Amino acid sequence: MGKHHLRLAQELSGAELVGCYDTDPEVQQRERDKGITVFDSYDAMLAKVDAVDLVVPTDEHYPMAKQAMEAGKHVFLEKPITETLEQGQELVQLAEENNLTFQIGHIERFNPAITALKSTPLAPRFIESHRLAQFQQRGTEVAVILDLMIHDIDIILSLVKSPVDKVDASGVPVITNSVDIANARLTFENGCVANITASRISQKPMRKLRIFQRAAYISIDFQQNTSEIYRLKDADEESASDFPLILGELEYDGSKKQIIYEQPKIEETNALKDELQSFVQSIKSGEKPLVSGEDGVRALEVAQLIQEKVQESSVLSS
Repeated sequence: MGKHHLRLAQELSGAELVGCYDTDPEVQQRERDKGITVFDSYDAMLAKVDAVDLVVPTDEHYPMAKQAMEAGKHVFLEKPITETLEQGQELVQLAEENNLTFQIGHIERFNPAITALKSTPLAPRFIESHRLAQFQQRGTEVAVILDLMIHDIDIILSLVKSPVDKVDASGVPVITNSVDIANARLTFENGCVANITASRISQKPMRKLRIFQRAAYISIDFQQNTSEIYRLKDADEESASDFPLILGELEYDGSKKQIIYEQPKIEETNALKDELQSFVQSIKSGEKPLVSGEDGVRALEVAQLIQEKVQESSVLSS
């Protein structure tokens, strides 16, 4: 992932790419060949920059982010925020004490399929998500819950905006020594329920999230960058879409309603570039990032609860 971050960092407005640091000699040479400054050490790089974008294994998140913050640098950190909640909470506190921007790389928040729904009222009562991927070695140092499912955990927490009341989950290792496929059911205090499935051993990839709420059903395809809305509206109400498809009419709550299908307009964007640009904007404006350190901690907390439930179910079944 680092090479993609590095390439896009050169295209950001309002910021200058100073250089990079990597422990792999081949990577160092590759980037030097592209004319990018490669520092001999992490310390040397920190001495020359205002902010860092850390794309490193999860076990390096805490020590490297802490070192950067103690040096007064703003930090963009890939997900999951850290290995433990205590580490994540410490980083959040450190960033706050030093007045630093701290953003977590939950990239799906910037997916055009989700940003296209900004003007759509969302009040989920039931959510179902599937994130299925073909096996690849990258990311297998952690369970699929922290590798893939945490994307949907973060999205769901941002949509429901209510504390989690109960967690049920199960999962199994198939190819690696950690959990490769898992399912979780989250019940929120406001009554919303989310059913989440993640797998890294699927034959066909899928990244879909479905939202069911009063008088509406919304389908989001993160892979295809598309969103679809099926909803009821008053017969005389203006549609949010220029070309809604009317599927039928009915009497509902004493008035005439139409069942309509809409596809929100999708802007052609690069989610990774957008989240890095958002990081730069947050640094300049002083405003909290769209995906803050606190968001990263909340997602990790729920992910760890799911992992604990998976462990419990494994012990019971054995």
